[in-house]
Amino acid sequence: MPHKFNDIANTFSGGTPAISNKDYYGGNIPFIRSAEINKNTTQLHLTPDGLKNSSAKFIKKGTLLYALYGATSGEVGIAQIDGAINQAVMAINLKKDNVYFIKTWLIKNKRKIISTYLQGGQGNLSAKIVKHLKLSLPKIEEENLISITIMKIDSLIKLQQSKIDDLVNLKKYLLQKLFI
Repeated sequence: MPHKFNDIANTFSGGTPAISNKDYYGGNIPFIRSAEINKNTTQLHLTPDGLKNSSAKFIKKGTLLYALYGATSGEVGIAQIDGAINQAVMAINLKKDNVYFIKTWLIKNKRKIISTYLQGGQGNLSAKIVKHLKLSLPKIEEENLISITIMKIDSLIKLQQSKIDDLVNLKKYLLQKLFI
């Protein structure tokens, strides 16, 4: 039976503190923008006043994040750090479903979502669109097994990519030393 995102999650987006107020920036609160949803660092940091006096919203590490605007529309990640989000990022707090499973579902369906809702190039998704996305879910036990399997495969891919990166670096080193 299909579910709407609204049925399985509470969602919200953040906002951006006034750029003109320098007292809002340079603090210790990472400000996660859409291009940074899969990173463990951010370029900007907010002060407590910047968070308090704006519509930026604080999220915890492990929160499912979905990029709504521009070139990163449809990108999905799991927050690697605590921080604040802006209006281009939607936080998805699942009621019971597995975060990794839903992340994988969003990745798998990205092209379909983008082609359905972002016609004419670079556009914007909205909270309303995401809340009404329909998805069929297996039983939670099956969801967890699928997630574990996909996580293991992702781990193997990451390990192999690390080995490839090491070999590329070794090759660069050898070429530098061999052709002086």
